[in-house]
Amino acid sequence: MSKEVDFKNRDRFIQLGISISALRKMRGMSQEILAEKAGMSRSHLSAIEAPNIVRPFSLEILFNIADALDVEAGDLLNSSMFPDNMLKKKDK
Repeated sequence: MSKEVDFKNRDRFIQLGISISALRKMRGMSQEILAEKAGMSRSHLSAIEAPNIVRPFSLEILFNIADALDVEAGDLLNSSMFPDNMLKKKDK
């Protein structure tokens, strides 16, 4: 996968990372816990969540993060605001 991100997608990756970070915090999960549940390194997750870094990542990682957060991957992609049913779920 190319590390270059089209300018038109830059903001999408940043928003997705911010959404992942916000939901992780709402779930009371540390980056270490989410990364472990998603089968990835904490440093990779940290780069994805960082608002000043554009870190493209695979669909497999997106699905793993969504599963670890107990949400649908599509909900993360459309998550400028989380619906109540997503917010009420707690870490298992």
